[in-house]
Amino acid sequence: MKVYLVGAGPGDPGLLTIKGKKILERADSILYDNLASDRLLDLAPASAERVYVGKKRAAKEFSQDEIAAMLVERARRGWNVVRLKGGDPFIFGRGGEEIEALAAANIPFEIVPGVTTPLGVAAYTGVPLTHREHTSAVTFVTGHHVEAIDWSKIGASETVVLFMGLMNFPAIAREMIARGRPAKTPAMAVRWATRPDQQTIVGTLEDLAEKLSAMKPPATIVIGEVVALRERFNWYERLPLFGKRIIVTRDRRQAAELADPLEALGAEVLLVPVIEIREPADAHPLDFAIGCLDTYDWLIFTSANGVRYFTERLDRSAVDLRSLKAKICAIGPATRAAVEALHLKVDKMPPEYVAESLLDAFASEDLNWRRILLPRAAVARDLVPMELKRRGAHVDVVEAYRTVLPDDAADRARAAIARKPDWITFTSSSTVTNFIEAAGKDALKGVKIASIGPITSETARQHGLQIHVEAKPHTTAGLIQAILG
Repeated sequence: MKVYLVGAGPGDPGLLTIKGKKILERADSILYDNLASDRLLDLAPASAERVYVGKKRAAKEFSQDEIAAMLVERARRGWNVVRLKGGDPFIFGRGGEEIEALAAANIPFEIVPGVTTPLGVAAYTGVPLTHREHTSAVTFVTGHHVEAIDWSKIGASETVVLFMGLMNFPAIAREMIARGRPAKTPAMAVRWATRPDQQTIVGTLEDLAEKLSAMKPPATIVIGEVVALRERFNWYERLPLFGKRIIVTRDRRQAAELADPLEALGAEVLLVPVIEIREPADAHPLDFAIGCLDTYDWLIFTSANGVRYFTERLDRSAVDLRSLKAKICAIGPATRAAVEALHLKVDKMPPEYVAESLLDAFASEDLNWRRILLPRAAVARDLVPMELKRRGAHVDVVEAYRTVLPDDAADRARAAIARKPDWITFTSSSTVTNFIEAAGKDALKGVKIASIGPITSETARQHGLQIHVEAKPHTTAGLIQAILG
């Protein structure tokens, strides 16, 4: 048993440390606060307990003493407990109070530092907190109790970073100016730093308070000459998809292929996996085909999932890849990459990643009496096997995997729609039909739809949806390019 105080960073889930990730992956219980990204909770095992213990101005879920007691009680069950805290546990994170309680109870603990919010603010606004030509000193101060701070000392610091000072900033600014800080000193406030909904307001010590009237907590305020550098160094808010919310509907294990590049372009990705890839309901047909693998002339893979689940059943069989005498056809670069990862060559790949193009690619092949194995999804179009049979081939279509609607799909879909997304991405017909089953097509009013290809687009249209962009080529990279326009 052990309690880990893990710094979640300022908001961008990618800023979690590698050590923090490893600890979350083996957690039995996670107590998290309002500033920790929900995406980090998905790193934990599905069986792990997740308890929100955050504090907002309008709602206190648990007191600090109650949180400490919860940590102790869960650790005594023999659990690995993660206290996931926004920013860093020891920088205005009350980590010191929590480890005092753990030490008093003789509970083993470990501290995993995180990227503290001022560093995230600095990096994602292009404002260096230190700069040889502007400042060599930085002061971190909490803005909760204005009267408790000696502003004659704090106000003279070259760069001042205010935690939790949004509500009291008018009083703080007056105090600093009254004690000699120039009223024209550059200042800025940043809400949700490092996240795609980051909001930045820039002004001076004398006029920033008036500009902040519409900003809500949490926000961090930076005061100093370095703020003037933002105009030159602001890179994050200039990313092409900054401020855009995009729903990704792929299986959660495969979502990163699309989500990561979108986030790198500045988008906020809302993960709503409406399909879950599972083993076939009945693996006997696939197992039988694998048992006579050496009798096939062609092996056709239409997806990377087909390659994966075919290989998994092959590994459980009495044969291996040495039995494979067939030539291999793969649809799409991702499928080809999955085949080549097995150190196998792809003999044929259609120029377009649709069934019709695959058939065109076989136009010059003599298929009379050729045996073809097609391991694929449980539900798929019959165009390819029917046409290949018409050309004289013997085609064995076997279920290699199936897609199902995850139990939490409806809840995730409702939560994502409530965030008012700009785009939703569909990467297969299954993602379309399952999303509609989970949330209904009316949920997509006002949301732009990006489709990976013509078959997916046609399925969406059959459900009465309008396709705004379609990928060309029909890949995740093509889908991103289509959204970028």
